[in-house]
Formats: sequence, C-alpha cells, structure tokens
Amino acid sequence: MRQTTTAPRNNKLKPSSNLIMNGSVRVRVIRTLLAIQNGQSLSSVLDPLLNSLHDGDKGFAHALLLTTLRQWYALSRLLDTLADNPIDEVEVRTTIQVGLVQLLYLEVADHAAIHETVEAAKEIEFAHATGLINAILRKVAKNPNKFRKKCNKNHSLPNWLAYQLKQDWSEQYNELTQGLRQSAPMFLRVNTAVTSVDDYQQELYGAEIDTDLVELTSGFNLPHSSDTATLSTQALRLHQSTAVSALPQFAEGAVSVQDMHAQLAAPIIHKALINKIGKDKNVTDLHILDACAAPGGKLAHWLELINSAEHSPLFHVKQDNAEVTAPTSKIKLTAIDNEAPRIERIYDNLDRLNLKQENLEQAEKNVELEIVCADATRWQGAGKKDTSEAVFDAILLDSPCTATGVIRRHPDISILRAEEDVEQTAVLQADILHNLWPQLKVGGYLLYVTCSILKQENALQMQDFISHHDDAVAVEFTEDCNWGIAQTIGRQCLPIDGISGDGFYYALLHKAAE
Repeated sequence: MRQTTTAPRNNKLKPSSNLIMNGSVRVRVIRTLLAIQNGQSLSSVLDPLLNSLHDGDKGFAHALLLTTLRQWYALSRLLDTLADNPIDEVEVRTTIQVGLVQLLYLEVADHAAIHETVEAAKEIEFAHATGLINAILRKVAKNPNKFRKKCNKNHSLPNWLAYQLKQDWSEQYNELTQGLRQSAPMFLRVNTAVTSVDDYQQELYGAEIDTDLVELTSGFNLPHSSDTATLSTQALRLHQSTAVSALPQFAEGAVSVQDMHAQLAAPIIHKALINKIGKDKNVTDLHILDACAAPGGKLAHWLELINSAEHSPLFHVKQDNAEVTAPTSKIKLTAIDNEAPRIERIYDNLDRLNLKQENLEQAEKNVELEIVCADATRWQGAGKKDTSEAVFDAILLDSPCTATGVIRRHPDISILRAEEDVEQTAVLQADILHNLWPQLKVGGYLLYVTCSILKQENALQMQDFISHHDDAVAVEFTEDCNWGIAQTIGRQCLPIDGISGDGFYYALLHKAAE
C-alpha cells in the first residue's frame, strides 16, 4: 500500500524542514514535531530521533512523541481555552503541548514536566515565552483530572476529517474517533510454509510473550453459482508490543508483523484464484499481479500461501487421500510499485522470509517472481506501451489512499493530510483501476484494498467504477464473515477499540464476459 504524501497547509510554519538532533530529550521531541508539521512523515524522523538518544531515554522520547501526536488536536483546542490571547508561534504551541502531555498522559512529576519544558523553550531560542509556558502548565498541574477529562471529551482530529467521519459513520462515530486516539495492538502473521500457528504460539509462550489467537473467517458467493467460497486466516495478537528482535525465529522468516485485517488480503485473492482455475480445467500457466506492492507484506503472504501445500492446491491437490499434480504447471507473479526505495524494502522483506526468486527455485516451486518499478496508472503488463492486453488471472490492488485507517499507528497522518487530498487520491485510485482492469482476463478477479476509512476512497469508488465497466461484477461477501461491516460493495473494517485491527476496506470484483 502506497500512502499519498502531502505537506500540511499551514503558512505559519517555517519553510525549513532540517531536523537538528541535539539538546535535551524534550528539545529533540519538539524539533521532531516541528519537522512533522513542516511535512516530514513520522516514519522518516522517528529513527533519527531515537538513534540520537541514549538507550535509557528512548522509551520516554517515543512515548512523548507518539502520545503528543495522538492527542494533537485535542491538546491544541485545550490550549486555546487556557491562553488569554491567541498563541500564533508554532514553536511555542508545540512546546506547551509537549508539556501538557507530560502532565495529563505520561504521569511525569509536575516540577520535572514544568521545569524541563520551560528549559526546552530556552534551548530552542524562545525564552521570551517561558513566562507564558510556565503559567499555563502550572494552571493545568493544579487540576490535571479536570483538564484531562476536558481533553478527552471530544475527538482529536482535524475538523474536516471528523466531519467526514460523522457523515460516513454516524452510528460508529464516537467509538471510532476515540479509537483513533489509542495505540494499536501488535499482530503477527505466521509463515505456515515454515511452521504452524499453534507451534509458533507455543514458542512465544516459551519466550514469555503472551498472545491471543484470532481467527478471521470469510466467505463470498461464487459468480454464476449457488456455491460459496469459504476461508479462514489466523493471526496472533500480542498482549504487549515487543521488539521484533525478541520474536523467536523472526530473522529466519518464521513470522512477520502484520495487522490482523491486512492479513485478509492474500487469502481472499488466493481463494478467488483457486476458484478461477477450478472453473477452467485447461489452465496450465497463471499470471498474477500485486499492484502497489511495497513494502511487500501482502506479496510475501501470497507467496507463503503458494508455497504451502496445506493452503494452496495450485501445485498439489488431494484426490482419494493421495497427492496428485494440479493442472497448474507454472505461476508468474509480478509485483509493481512506483518508488525505487520502496522496491528495496520489498526485496529486504522477501530476503528475510526466504521468498526471493532463488529461494523459490531451490524449493522446486515453479514460480517466477518479477518485481518492477512502474507507475500503476500507465504500466502495461504485456510489455506494450499503448495497448492494454488481458494477461492476468488475478490482481491484488493495494491501492494508494489517505491511510486514515492506520492513524493509530501513524498519528502524523492527522497533521499531514488535508481535505483536498481525499479527492486527489480518489482520482489517482480511479486512474489505476481503469488502467489495470483491461489487463485482467475474463473470469479473473481483482481484489481492491485500502487502509482508508473514508467511503469516497472505498465503497463510493467501487460504485463509480462498476457504473463505468459493464463487465465488472461485485462479488458479495457472505453475512457470516466475522470481520468488517457490509457496504453496498465490499466490507469495511474500523479501528474502534484496543484489540481490533486497523481500518481496511475490501472489495472483490469478478470480470464477466461482455
């Protein structure tokens, strides 16, 4: 999934985005927050921050930064009620918000939070505001419960986003907006080509890492049939997030960190592909596509399913308790993304999971893996520049989106996104869909996935697409799916509590004969 990236629209910010990592812990966090407000993403500034600190300071800095981002807009509104006059200097506002987080959410001792925050203002050369900062923080320290309740009462989102969520999800609005302020649980995907979920959970238990087994069941109605395709996928939810270095066999590729709802993508498109070859007994070669594939989590999951005889009858099927060769003799899996650095991340992930081309060949899997740096709005899989040709049996489109469904993990999204980004992203999504659809064979499937919770990017996008393509048929998910909320087309997952997965949308399209 490729997120759209846009700088915030705020003409009060300094144009410079250089990140200077010196000074106290609080100063470094303040400078990191200023860099984010200048358009840099959390993912690009978090490592420089943590790497600049001693090990003993990293936990506090991480908590201070992430909590400030998650409560950003609520803190800003609280600050406006605490100041007698508007505070326009973004550096001063940011410093005060960092101080408020320490008093309201991190349980830092009053004297330490106030003194160190005032000193931080001096370090960033805003000594003229120390009196104001001291006064506001002392006022809050006298009655933190009162101000915490006030801060928590409403959402912590930009007004345009809160308004849109109210329009899209009126029944779930309160739970949703409060859920987006929380940290997200950590989920694991076990590589079932290497070990079983049960066995790996036992390994975690032996390493004193407690987990819950989460099973997601799915079903969809097969086109032109009364039959239903059913599948399930199992994820492990950690009771407490932990460093990947502490996970048994992580470096050897036995497990990956992947959100629970993200783990639905590969099994759904894989099941649809199996259904397609079941309908066409003459299929010998398959060509499948993972579009917008970086950083490669869903691609790796699909390859794991292809590699696992337990989950994939593409090479092996059971007949009368005996294993025989399936009709498929060769699979070509093409993955594309338009950013070279993100392509490198795909290679890194596949390398750790032993899923690069040489690994597939050593495992005697007749799978050809091709990774291409290309723009999905124009790329042609048949190698032609101008003429689309139907070459793919299945397409997984992990579409670019505003990533509003993963705000819990990337709270900078609330700052970096603007209202106009939604329309621009929807246009980009439509361009990709219109380019890829002609390249899907009749009888094939396209799974459309986003990590957005905005209907314009999801169900409304699908409705518009189908209205312009007579051969596009929405496949209905069955009512017994234990994930997501049924939409006019597809299903929507919402991040509404501390144990749920992220906000993902899924729609499965079948290409019918015109």
